Amino acid sequence: MVKRGRIVAFFLIVLVFAATIGTTITGVTKDIKLGLDLQGGFEILYEVQPIDKDQEVTTKVLEATTEALRERVDVLGVSEPNFNIEGEDRIRVQLAGVDDQTEARELMATSARLSFRDVNDHEYLNGSDIKQGSASQDFDPNNNQPIVTLTLNDPSKFGEVTEEISEMPIPNNRLVIWMDYEEGDSYEEEVQKEDPKFISDPGVSERLTQANVMISGNFTVESAQRLADILNAGSLPVNLEEKYSTSVGAQFGLQAMDKTIFAGALGVALIFIFMIAYYRFPGLIATITLSIYIYLVLLVFELMNGVLTLPGIAALILGVGMAVDANIITYERIKEELKQGKTIRSAFKAGNSNSLSTIFDANFTTLIAATVLFIFGTSSVKGFATLLIVSIVLSFVTAVFGSRLFLGLWVKSKFLNKRPGWFGVNKKDIKDISDKTELEPTVFGRKFDFVSNRKKFFSISIILVLAGIICLSVFRLNLGIDFTSGSRVEINTEVSNITADEISEGFEELELTPKNVVISGDDSEIGVARFDKDLGPDTIAEIKEYFSNEYGSEPNVSTVSPVVGQELAKNAVLAVLYASIGIIIYVTLRFEFYFALTAIIALLHDAFFILALFSITRLEFDITIIAAILTIVGYSINDTIVTFDRIRENLKLKKRIKSFKELAGIINKSLMQTLARSINTVITVVFAAVMLLVFGASSITNFAFALVVGLLAGTYSSLFIAAQIWLVWRGKNLKEKPIVYVEKKRNDGPQV
Repeated sequence: MVKRGRIVAFFLIVLVFAATIGTTITGVTKDIKLGLDLQGGFEILYEVQPIDKDQEVTTKVLEATTEALRERVDVLGVSEPNFNIEGEDRIRVQLAGVDDQTEARELMATSARLSFRDVNDHEYLNGSDIKQGSASQDFDPNNNQPIVTLTLNDPSKFGEVTEEISEMPIPNNRLVIWMDYEEGDSYEEEVQKEDPKFISDPGVSERLTQANVMISGNFTVESAQRLADILNAGSLPVNLEEKYSTSVGAQFGLQAMDKTIFAGALGVALIFIFMIAYYRFPGLIATITLSIYIYLVLLVFELMNGVLTLPGIAALILGVGMAVDANIITYERIKEELKQGKTIRSAFKAGNSNSLSTIFDANFTTLIAATVLFIFGTSSVKGFATLLIVSIVLSFVTAVFGSRLFLGLWVKSKFLNKRPGWFGVNKKDIKDISDKTELEPTVFGRKFDFVSNRKKFFSISIILVLAGIICLSVFRLNLGIDFTSGSRVEINTEVSNITADEISEGFEELELTPKNVVISGDDSEIGVARFDKDLGPDTIAEIKEYFSNEYGSEPNVSTVSPVVGQELAKNAVLAVLYASIGIIIYVTLRFEFYFALTAIIALLHDAFFILALFSITRLEFDITIIAAILTIVGYSINDTIVTFDRIRENLKLKKRIKSFKELAGIINKSLMQTLARSINTVITVVFAAVMLLVFGASSITNFAFALVVGLLAGTYSSLFIAAQIWLVWRGKNLKEKPIVYVEKKRNDGPQV
């Protein structure tokens, strides 16, 4: 008899979730902070340097500098700026949604140490003599030109200074006003230049005792206001040198966000359709829990005050693929149990029980890779890692507990009894429960012999690896500025089929020669110019102004110093190394060392293919590709662990293996049992990755490409490489030392 109360409970719970999501999702998404790449803005990494030899850069000095920068940003009215002290002498500043990036950049970096000197560079007055907050933009009453006015703390002191200078012989009777005078600067040299470093040098013919001082110069209204803002913000206690910077135009950010959200929605929709079509009713349950999962990820991320970036959206979409994987593992196990002749309820219970450890191991190893990425990542990569970690944890909760709750209500209601078709199982494939013969696993009605063809697979991989080594040796990687240092300018011309020569001509007018110019975008409307030198703030301001006037869209500019480039390369290598070590330790504890070693070989195999393909295609290899590689490391180990878990389970059932043939049979059976899961998982995740590749923003195209390649390589290595290598290593001495499965409380792996 059907227990309708459980079905009613299911619909009530779903309705509650639907109502909650429907009424709060707008508020949640509205409150999530968007990164620079989604709303425009800039990020700068400053190295703090002492003003003089006696000054020591301490934590207190760094904190004081950060506070001074924060006060300056307040003048701009930027909402929620981000300041981070990194290491012993660096400060990272992130300002999203800045309207005038040039003004903001100048406001941040200018030390703002005002000084009044004579023509011999002797200092008379400095910033401490000015009344705090008194600077303002005004107009000269004589010629109506923009000026800056100041109020002095002690007018009599100013009178003494002006009296002394007025007594100097003409033309030396000048009060030279400097901003950020540095040792070695000379008025005598600067006055001969067309654009001198000092602000102005008015002549003084008499003693002046007024409290208000007028600074005139070649000001526009905007530049005069900017100077007033800088003076009001106060001087910095140190010097700041840019080591890394990136800026994104607001138009770029908006387009990138729209494209990527559309691509993500399309990818998720395809995943939902596939799950329902293949797994029927459990697939429908999966789409419900996945919808809840997406909402929870956004909610938790918003509560964490996280910053959503383009790679972060990609992490959310890929997290959907991971959550799907947990559902697929469970549903495949339920289908296996149903084919054995078990009842719906028994198959549901056994399938959930058998899949739990597999899901946990697979998620935990991916979590290791994501954690390492968070530790060694910077900026948007760290945001990607944060969202990936949240996604992994919540996917485990929703896929394991949420799906079990919802499907369990239907199973326990008895409505699904004698309805195996609702689980995608054909009645003719179900054997009699009394038949004790072992059910041979098949895929598409066929059985494949992977093990007997292992030498062919090894040969294919060896040939491809050797070819990859040759390509990397000859062509090397087309390294982005993240690793080589220099500058990168991305210009959205909004002109279809623009040529590289047209972009180069624009730089020629600015007297700049890029190393190369590449055209990209859906309609070839985006020009990307690379320079092998670090463009300074003034040059960047000129580039932004020129191309904004030319094409109506502010370009994106990124600069990386050689030191930071070397650090990023070092951190990338360390990230892969530490992720591998962490995975080896975990897999050794959960399984055995040989399993761990073969798993690492498989993931290095996958990572190498990404490197080789980027070398062949000459696509730019930047820091986001490292994020993609580490994601693939996680997915590859995920896939391999699922296979190893089934091998371990079958070894446990067999208990004692004496011959290589017997062991090979177990390996092949395990591969066949997990084949459908491997294929379905890669299909669903590739759906998401391909949509990002085809419809996503151009800035994550290479990232998505790396994911697609890595996912396919990961599936190949799990099926044809990892398990086969383990078979060869463990099967060598079976006659002398047969594998005997020994039950252990903490380590239940197969032992010799």
